[in-house]
Amino acid sequence: MRALRRQSTGRQSRLATELRRLRESAGLSARQAAGLLGVSPAQITHIESALAGVSEKRLRRLASHYACTDAGFVDALATMAADRTVGWWEKYRGSLPTSFLDLAELEYHATYRWDVDFLHVPGLLQTEDYAQALFSRRVPELTEDELSLRVRHRLERRIIIEGPRRVPYDVLVHEAALRIRVGGRAVSRAQLAHILEVSEAEHVTVRVIPFDLDSFADITAAMVYVGGAVPKLDTVVRDGPHGSLFIDSEAQLAVFRTLFRRVEAASLDPERSRDLLHELAKEL
Repeated sequence: MRALRRQSTGRQSRLATELRRLRESAGLSARQAAGLLGVSPAQITHIESALAGVSEKRLRRLASHYACTDAGFVDALATMAADRTVGWWEKYRGSLPTSFLDLAELEYHATYRWDVDFLHVPGLLQTEDYAQALFSRRVPELTEDELSLRVRHRLERRIIIEGPRRVPYDVLVHEAALRIRVGGRAVSRAQLAHILEVSEAEHVTVRVIPFDLDSFADITAAMVYVGGAVPKLDTVVRDGPHGSLFIDSEAQLAVFRTLFRRVEAASLDPERSRDLLHELAKEL
C-alpha cells in the first residue's frame, strides 16, 4: 500500500470531495463502497479525505457503482485523478499560505475566469507597484521577505492571461476601485494604463461598474469565479477575514453565476469602460 499523503493540494481535495458527494448521493456508506470495489473501508476514507489518490480505472468503477451517468463529469474527474502536474506555484510551498498555492493551481486548470471587485483592482490586472502598495498595508505588517514573496506570486499568476495558454478573462470592476489611489497618483496612473493595455487583448473583457447606478447595493458580491472542465467543477473564491474561502457546491455556484450576470448587465460595455478609464487617468 502506498504511503499516505502528508499534504494534499486544492485540486486533490476537490477530487476527493466530489467522490464523497457521488457516494453519498448514491446512498452508500464508505463500508458498502469498499465492498463493491473490493478494498478496505479505510481505503475509501483515505481517498475521500485526499490522503490517497485513486487510479482512473478505480475511479470509473466507483462512478459506475454510484450510478453516475454524467460521462463528461466522470471524464473530468478521471483527468484530475491522472494529473501529476508540478506547477510553478510549488516553489512557494512552505513560504506562502496554502490558499495562495491552491488558487494558482485552480487558475492553471481553468477554462475561463470571471472577476468582480469593488474596492481594489483584481489581482490578475495589478502592476507590481500596485500589488506592493496593497500588500504593504496589511495588518499585521508583513516582513520584507513575506511582502516580496506575495508580490512575486501575484505577478506570476498573470501567466493565465499573458502566457501561451491564455484563459478567457472577464472583469467587472467598480469605479470606486479605480479611483482609490493605492500607492499614490503615479502608481494609480500606471495601473490604469496597464488595465487599458491588457483590455486590448481579444481574450480579456473589462467592464466598469459606474457610480451612477440606482438600486445596486443588493448585488455587490465581490468574487473570483473559475470555470472548471465541466460546470460541476467550477469554483468561487472569496476573501474572508482569515483567508480565502473556496466555494464549490452546485447550489451556491448557481447563485454566483446569477450574481455575475446581474452585475455584468449593470456595467458599462467594454468601449464605454475604456473611455471612463481614459478619463480617470487624465484626472490623475
